[in-house]
Amino acid sequence: MDKINGTSVDFESENIEKVKELFPNAVTEGKIDFDVLRTILGDEVDASKEKYQFTWRGKAASIKLAQSPSSATLRPCKEKSKDWDTTENLYIEGDNLEVLKQLQKTYFGRIKMIYIDPPYNTGNDFVYKDDFKEAIDNYKTITNQQVKSRPDSSGRYHTNWLNMIYPRLMLARNLLSKDGAIFISIDDNELQNLLKICDEIFGENNFVGTISRATGTTTGQDANKIGSSLDYCVVYSKSDAFSLKGIDMDAKDIKRFNEHDENGPYSTLQLRKTGNADRREDRPNMFFAVKAPDGTDVYPFGPTNYLSRWRMSRESYNDLVEKNMIVWKENLVIDEVVVEGYKKSKWTPYVKYYLEGRTKQVSNLFQDIEGNKKASIVLKELLGSKGIFDNPKPVEFMYRLIQIATDDDSIVLDFFSGSGTTAHALMKYNSERNTNLSFIMVQLPELVSEDSDAYKMGFRTIADIGEVRIDKAGERILADGIHYKENANNSQTTSNESTLDVGFKVFVLDSTNINPWDNTTEYTEQTILESSTVFKLDRSKEDVLFEIMLKYGVFDQPTKYLDINGKTMYKVGKRHMIVCLEDMIDDSDINEICKLRPRVVVFKEDGFKDDNAKINAEYNLKKSGVEEVKCI
Repeated sequence: MDKINGTSVDFESENIEKVKELFPNAVTEGKIDFDVLRTILGDEVDASKEKYQFTWRGKAASIKLAQSPSSATLRPCKEKSKDWDTTENLYIEGDNLEVLKQLQKTYFGRIKMIYIDPPYNTGNDFVYKDDFKEAIDNYKTITNQQVKSRPDSSGRYHTNWLNMIYPRLMLARNLLSKDGAIFISIDDNELQNLLKICDEIFGENNFVGTISRATGTTTGQDANKIGSSLDYCVVYSKSDAFSLKGIDMDAKDIKRFNEHDENGPYSTLQLRKTGNADRREDRPNMFFAVKAPDGTDVYPFGPTNYLSRWRMSRESYNDLVEKNMIVWKENLVIDEVVVEGYKKSKWTPYVKYYLEGRTKQVSNLFQDIEGNKKASIVLKELLGSKGIFDNPKPVEFMYRLIQIATDDDSIVLDFFSGSGTTAHALMKYNSERNTNLSFIMVQLPELVSEDSDAYKMGFRTIADIGEVRIDKAGERILADGIHYKENANNSQTTSNESTLDVGFKVFVLDSTNINPWDNTTEYTEQTILESSTVFKLDRSKEDVLFEIMLKYGVFDQPTKYLDINGKTMYKVGKRHMIVCLEDMIDDSDINEICKLRPRVVVFKEDGFKDDNAKINAEYNLKKSGVEEVKCI
C-alpha cells in the first residue's frame, strides 16, 4: 500500500524531470549535463560574462527557498471560524512563504487575482526574516515574542527586502491562472526594484501598468526631498490571456448619454473615422456610400474637406442598420463641396452607444477614491477605534481592483492581508454585483504592541484584527446591502433572505501532524513516547484529515462525517476520497467503503486488524474500482 507524500510540491525536482523529459540526450547517469544542454539550445544561450542582470546577495538562496518542499500543515481552527460548514472563504494565520507552499497542490493555476500590500521598506527591521534551515521553528519564534521595529544596522537596506519578496512572488506566480493578474501596492523606496523583480518572474511583456493612488496625505520629513502623496500599485498578468475590464462611469461620463429611445439612454459617435489615420487611402474598404434618410448617397468627408473613411466595413455598417444602431443628423447650412466627383452631404451618420452595462477604460491615476483617512474611519466604525491599524487601504480601492480583474466566480488571494480590506471589498462586491467570488486571506499572527489601541481593546495579533474586521464587515453588508436569491425559474430577485457568503474557515500554520513526516524533531522523553504512534499526541483526527487533503491537493473540497460500522470516517468531495483514521479495520469495514465507490481511499498504516486485513483491503478496494489506496 503506497504512502502519501508528506511534503509540499518539490519544484526543484519537478523542473529537473521536465528538463530530462524535453532533452533526454542531455542526461548522463541520471543527471543533467549542462554542457550538452547548452549545445542543444545553441544561440539561445547567453554565455557572455557581461550581460544585463539584476542581482543582489542572497538572490540564489531566495530562489532555492521558494523551490524547497515543506512538511508543514494547516490546522483547522473552528472556534475562530464563521459559517464553517457552508463558507468557501479561507483565513490562514501563518508565515505566507510557508502557506504559499502549502497551497500549491490545490490551487496551482487557479487564482484569478492576487493582491498584496507587503511591508514597505522604511529602513526598519520587519518580521519577515526567513530562516533557510528550519522555517517552522523560525515562524514559531517570530510569533511567540514581542516584535518591535528597530533601525536596520546590517547595511543591507534593499537586500533584506528583496530576499523577503522574491521567493513569495515566485510561488504566487504558480498559483495564478493563465488569465490571472497580480496587484502589488508599493511606495517610492522599492518601486524600481519591484518592477525589475516582476519583469524577471512574470516577464516584461506581461507588465500591465502602474496605478498611482492619491493617499490624501503627504509623507516625508526631509525638506530637501519631495513629499509623497501617492501610493503605487504595480500590475502584472500571468500571460497575454489576461483581459483588463472597464470601471464604472461617474456622473461626468454619464452626462454624455443624453439621448433616449425605447432601449434607454445613449450617446452617439460619428460614423466617420477621426484622428491621424482617417484618410480614404489608409483603408479603401471603409470608403463607400451610405444612404441618408432622403435617399441620397453620403460619403465620409474630413473636417478640411478631404475624402476620409468610415469606422467600419460595409458589412458591419449594414449589421448596425438592421439593429437600429445608426442615427442621422442634418446640418441646416452646408457649403457646396465636391472632391474628386464626390459631393459632400448635409447629412451626418452617428453610431449609438447605450449606457446600460457600459464601463470606461482604466486610468493609471486613481484620484477619485477617498484616501487613507476615510479608510481609517471605516475601520473605526467597525471596530471602535480609529488608531487600531496603521494605514489601512480604502475599501473602494480594493473594490475597483476586483472589478477590473475578476470574473463572477473567481478566487482572490491576499497573502499580506493586514486588516482584511480585500475580504471586506470582495464581500461588498458580491453583494452589489451578484457575483460569487471567494477569498483566501493569509496573515502572519504578528503580536501587536502592548501600548497600542488594538491591545487595549483585546486584540493580541494582527490576525485577530483581520478576523474580527471581516466578521463585522460581513454583518454590516448583510444588514445594509442588496442580496440576490435564485427563485424557482432561475431568475434573480432581490431578497432579505440572502445566500451571500460572509463566512470564513480559519486555519493555522503548524508543523506536521504526522510523526514520520516531521524531520525537525528533537528527541526528548515526550517525542520518544510519540514516535511509537503515527499521529502526534496533541493533534486531532480533523487536523490529520485536513493535512491529508492539503498534501493530496483537495483542500478546497467539502467534507462529511460517515459512520461505518460504528467507526468515524470522512468523505471528501462527492465521491473523491474516503479517509479512515480508525483502528481495527477489517473486511466488513472495507465492504462498506467499496459500496461508496470513491476514487481514493486513505488509511492509517497501523490501523488494520492484522496484516491479512491490510492485504485484503487493498485487493478488494481496487477490485471494486477504487483507483488509489494510500496510507500514512
